[in-house]
Amino acid sequence: MNHNVKYARDLAIAREAKLSLDSTLARLNTQRSGLTTSDASERLLEYGKNQVATEKAPHALIQLIQAFNNPFIWVLMALAGISFFTDYLLPLRQGQETDLTGVVIMLMMVMLSGLLRFWQEYRTNKAAEALKSLVRTTATVIRRSSENAQPVRMEIALQDVVPGDIIFLSAGDMIPADVRLLSSRDLFVSQASLSGEAVPIEKYDVLSHQAEQRAAQQNENDLLTMPGICLMGTNVASGTATAVVVATGSRTWFGSLAKSIVGSRPQTAFDRGVNSVSWLLIRFMLVMVPVVLFINGFTKGDWADATLFALAVAVGLTPEMLPMIVSSNLAKGAIAMSRRKVVVKRLNAIQNFGAMDVLCTDKTGTLTQDRIILEQHLDVHGQNNERVLQLAWLNSRHQTGVKNLMDKAILSFSQGSKALSNLQRYRKIDELPFDFERRRLSIVVADEHNQQKLICKGAVEEMLAIATHWLDGSERRPLDAAARQQWTDQADKWNRQGFRVLMVGERDMGETPLALPLHKDDERELTLCGLLTFLDPPKESAGAAIAALHEHGVTVKVLTGDNATITSKICRDVGLEPGEPLCGQEIDRLDDEALAALAASRTVFCRLTPQQKSRVLQTLQQNGHTVGFLGDGINDAPALRDADIGISVDSATDIAKESADIILLEKNLMVLEQGVIKGRETFGNIIKYLNMTASSNFGNVFSVLIASAFIPFLPMLAIHLLIQNLMYDLSQLALPWDKMDKEFLRKPRKWDAKNIGRFMLWMGPTSSLFDITTFLLMWHVFAANSVEHQALFQSGWFIEGLLSQTLVVHMLRTHKIPFIQSRAALPVMLMTGLVMALGIYIPFSPLGQVVGLQPLPWSYFPWLAATLFGYCLVAQGMKRFYIRRFGQWF
Repeated sequence: MNHNVKYARDLAIAREAKLSLDSTLARLNTQRSGLTTSDASERLLEYGKNQVATEKAPHALIQLIQAFNNPFIWVLMALAGISFFTDYLLPLRQGQETDLTGVVIMLMMVMLSGLLRFWQEYRTNKAAEALKSLVRTTATVIRRSSENAQPVRMEIALQDVVPGDIIFLSAGDMIPADVRLLSSRDLFVSQASLSGEAVPIEKYDVLSHQAEQRAAQQNENDLLTMPGICLMGTNVASGTATAVVVATGSRTWFGSLAKSIVGSRPQTAFDRGVNSVSWLLIRFMLVMVPVVLFINGFTKGDWADATLFALAVAVGLTPEMLPMIVSSNLAKGAIAMSRRKVVVKRLNAIQNFGAMDVLCTDKTGTLTQDRIILEQHLDVHGQNNERVLQLAWLNSRHQTGVKNLMDKAILSFSQGSKALSNLQRYRKIDELPFDFERRRLSIVVADEHNQQKLICKGAVEEMLAIATHWLDGSERRPLDAAARQQWTDQADKWNRQGFRVLMVGERDMGETPLALPLHKDDERELTLCGLLTFLDPPKESAGAAIAALHEHGVTVKVLTGDNATITSKICRDVGLEPGEPLCGQEIDRLDDEALAALAASRTVFCRLTPQQKSRVLQTLQQNGHTVGFLGDGINDAPALRDADIGISVDSATDIAKESADIILLEKNLMVLEQGVIKGRETFGNIIKYLNMTASSNFGNVFSVLIASAFIPFLPMLAIHLLIQNLMYDLSQLALPWDKMDKEFLRKPRKWDAKNIGRFMLWMGPTSSLFDITTFLLMWHVFAANSVEHQALFQSGWFIEGLLSQTLVVHMLRTHKIPFIQSRAALPVMLMTGLVMALGIYIPFSPLGQVVGLQPLPWSYFPWLAATLFGYCLVAQGMKRFYIRRFGQWF
């Protein structure tokens, strides 16, 4: 981010880059052995928590103000302002009777919408913060209990890191603050979050005075390229290092940037979907309201009444409850998922969960139990060999990078072994950490006679590539083609049985030391000594979970760095047909078009680098899929960022958790299947509200247009439309607690503004048919056909319109027969029932008399029941026709 380098000028890290390391340590009043715990506590009070500006919820008062900031609220406020002028100020000036009822009702709707939204979002933010607190990111610091105590490594919360702390970094760690390196081993740091560059850059401690001077002469704004500087927000791709913390929190370079970019996160597909639907309804309102105004103005001749009525229609077309319904559904979904031990870091990710139709996952710990044990340590003849175990133990014991599951399995297997008792005499000289390009880990050790030995373990193909000899018993033989095939066959044999296989080799170097630090070019001329076989059994639940995901329209693909044979074996064990695997080397040879075709048809992608995982994901997205990725390692971080929904686990590396949208507190595919269902249920209730509101409002406007053209008075006063709309909104408040039909949950769901518009145009006029029958009923049967009897006409349509609109909630929430095949949740039944009862009561109440309604004769109600029953039948028939015509409901 070159345009942001200006932030670096006055930062502590820029100033420290000009100083020697000793000067930096002296200025920070710290030592290479670390701070004491009491010093750290004092500094934490002095400098504050190591936190930067984040997407934290604002103060409750700010949230309250923001709750009223949406286009629908502004429309209502504008309409209330116009109504205040026409109903109060203008009549007051002319000495006429004033009426603030319409203004009061519109302001009530504004307050109801805003306060409900505030309350829901306040609870949502509290819930989100509580969920995020379940995910803990840590840093490894070197501290002492007292001034003279031995320094020890300890894990502390990242926010408790203070200036002067000595920290230890290894692959997968987030850089917790701005730091200067004290020592390093093959340290490569990914700075993509700051520079946009995907390729990690090598960092190293600046040792010589000359090098320090050159670093000091560099442009102080070019901190990203300084070799001895690591910045907060970046992460370790490979290697290890120790460093001193120079700045924390908002004093870091990342902290200064965060202040300027907080709140500016790009819109997600969810945000774009909500906005597209919102503006569809607003555009519809801008077209229909002028039409209503002109028809009533020209036919009735009273432009003031026509204006008020058009304003009321505009209010009726405004889905002011949309923000509250959306946030309610998302919060409810997040809380429900938290009960299943799923932490939703970003609420909008819930909808993406439901829209996901391809899940890409790693293999270890997802399809397998993540409980690796070392089974055998074999020579080329398949016999257990103590020398192989000794070399493996030395390699795993002395490596200081990420202790992966296989290293832990070797050390655990070796506990108490007599064959290892004499290996304590070896001391470590240097190491070359594992990375996902080489797929090897090398250690140089020396014995008491200073005889040095390079011990390397790694993936079979990568080890064969650097070996020249092999050990046959005690005899060292050249690694010819036949021997290579023998080793390969032996590894394949164990792979086919479900074992993961590593190869171990060595190179004796005598007393001639290597030129340090150890480099990857030193991994050569190895003598292969044996194989290590590891067992990671398939999870018992994996098969059922994959079947459940398939049943719900989610295709599972496996993206792994492991080889094709063992991956295919595990896939078959869990009921996933692997087909022909696609390997990383093949992917590099394919152009985008060829990869797009293969990515769609293949299930297993193996031997992948992190960049290849991302490329496969992006190709699937370009094919029109909503792609989720489940991973937990540093090699998964790019894919987690690129996926539509990144899913990680609480035990993952820091960078994986930071990149993910959702964190699983248990690494269990069954939880994912439940998350998919909850995501679709959440999305379904949002779409349900939009379809109901859009179609119902359109039907109302269509009825108004017809009535306005033929009836000599307003079919309903503006105040009646406002009351009706307010009550209809109340009837929908319980929708977030509604259920979705199982059929809806079986397929991934995405935003489709086009279908909502079409739904509105097809289903809206259905209610208009029965509005027209009500007009005819009131006109001919009850003789409400003159201006003197308009209150009776308006009362009849008020009740029928409100009850049919409320019935829409039940008619349109499902494609099935409502109340019989699919019944709404109890909160929805109670809320709609209450609104219908109040709607019938209002014309008989004192409020009805105030707003110009009158009690209806009892003979009206059998007609009303018949009208509503007819509406239900026709609406059900139209639903069937719509589904056959367009092949979908929501």
